[in-house]
Amino acid sequence: MTFQSFNPPLRTLMGPGPSDVHPRVLSAMARPTVGHLDPSFIGMMDEVKTLLQYAFQTENPLTFPVSAPGSAGMETCFANLIEAGDKVIVCINGVFGMRMKENVERCGGIPIVVEDAWGRPVDANKVEDALKKNPDVKIVAFVQAETSTGVHSDPAVLCKLAQNYGALSIVDAVTSVGGMPVLVDEWGVDAIYSGTQKCLSCVPGLSPVTFSPRAMEVMKQRKSKVQSWFLDMNLVMGYWGEGKSRSYHHTAPVNTLYALHESLVMLHNEGIENAWHRHAKNHLALKVGLEAMGLRFAVDEAHRLPQLNAIVIPEGVDDAKLRSQALERFGLEIGAGLGAFAGKIWRIGLMGQSSSPRHVIMCLTVLESLLSDAKADIECGKAIDAAQKILF
Repeated sequence: MTFQSFNPPLRTLMGPGPSDVHPRVLSAMARPTVGHLDPSFIGMMDEVKTLLQYAFQTENPLTFPVSAPGSAGMETCFANLIEAGDKVIVCINGVFGMRMKENVERCGGIPIVVEDAWGRPVDANKVEDALKKNPDVKIVAFVQAETSTGVHSDPAVLCKLAQNYGALSIVDAVTSVGGMPVLVDEWGVDAIYSGTQKCLSCVPGLSPVTFSPRAMEVMKQRKSKVQSWFLDMNLVMGYWGEGKSRSYHHTAPVNTLYALHESLVMLHNEGIENAWHRHAKNHLALKVGLEAMGLRFAVDEAHRLPQLNAIVIPEGVDDAKLRSQALERFGLEIGAGLGAFAGKIWRIGLMGQSSSPRHVIMCLTVLESLLSDAKADIECGKAIDAAQKILF
């Protein structure tokens, strides 16, 4: 058998992630590899930490990218803050809340589940009821931007509740950092994790995290070792800590960190508030276009994510067939539904570099063409005009 170099097809990525990666970021990955303890690389690491503080809107010293994807960021937060027997309120309104519960159980914690319907935000009243019934709760954990449903829950309210009852907060911001306000210090978040492949528009493989001083103190006071050696913050910070002297912990993914640095430089140059506004504007353009076509959202307008749009599949349309046609004919990737939403919605991402007028117009054009071919009950010829009134 003869093997050749892999040359991937050109795609337009408008699913739940990854998003399109800017050529500047891809180019950064091709720069010469240096040692992970090289003085020049350590200098770049410090810049990455500062730029991530900007992205998270925090001054937390313990801010850095875990050398693994967003799921490892999740596990980093839970494994370092939970010990056997700790009670954790876990808010579940989609797939990733369910994964939080799994993490609590694997850490030996006791999950207290607050459940809301898929397509609905976390109900703060239910959370407060759970806190009142369980005064010894250590942590409240929830997803800010639930990627499986396109729903936004309110971190300001939920983190404030946790503080009022003496609990820490863990927040999933995998799909929100860079695409909508994430205000770690203002909200009083104690531990939060994200991913590089969503609104930061970097390649997959890293998970930015940040911990508050209060969370750091809890980690220092642990009675037991963190169950994961690789994710133990007390060890990792010997490598990601302050100053030029770093102790070896693991071989960092050097070239992937070049890419993250470049994507964060681009975010800083654009301005975080400008990035939030761009995502919101493109979402609005997509919204009016889809609605002009006759499609509808699965989530109430007040709780929709601008960067991840959950669209109800029209009756009689073959979900998998249409997504396959979009990919094969037009090179456009959109996402399928998960769990309770499988076969019922499409997940259309407008994240990072994939949040642009070009992406909005392409998506509307492709959907109108394919839905028309499928004899779906839609309005043709109106979507693009409606979107352009917002975009231009």
